[in-house]
Amino acid sequence: MTVHRLKLKDLDKQSLKRLQEQYADAEVEIHLSILDETVMNEETFWKMITLLDWGKVGNDDAVIEPLIQELSSLEEEKILAFYDLLSEKLYLLDGKAFAQNSTLNESVSSDLFLYARCCVVANGKESFERILKTPSEFPNDLFFEALLHIPEKAWFRKTGKSLKHVPKYVFETGFNPNGWGAKTISL
Repeated sequence: MTVHRLKLKDLDKQSLKRLQEQYADAEVEIHLSILDETVMNEETFWKMITLLDWGKVGNDDAVIEPLIQELSSLEEEKILAFYDLLSEKLYLLDGKAFAQNSTLNESVSSDLFLYARCCVVANGKESFERILKTPSEFPNDLFFEALLHIPEKAWFRKTGKSLKHVPKYVFETGFNPNGWGAKTISL
């Protein structure tokens, strides 16, 4: 499988022709990822992450409570959009280079690697972007599983129902083909 990621506005005739020449007989599947910026944008997502109360370290429920409280006060669409953005961040950190640097042990379990990625996101935009660019700076043996529960807890508090939403990205370990050595071509 080959994955191409590009903005639709960047798909000009020349790019399309190159793809047609290179993959003349290939079947094409197009997925459009559209984020309604009026619902939840990057800036709002990262502002919400700053609501985590690190003064309550040792009590994960207390750390995430301010964010759950704020998120549950918003419209349902914003809770789902937050979840989609969270899934994207975790997906982007899903890769071999990150996994190798996430622990001092020889191997890391897929669950612990997911919780380590949660820790990176929970530490904010600057930390996330730095580690995304420099996987060797991934923190060793730091985990924050509680981040995964925020959308569901906010949703339940808002609606009284279980969250049935499937986020935009599969963030379980091993699902990002780019991070684990799949062949990709950039246009």
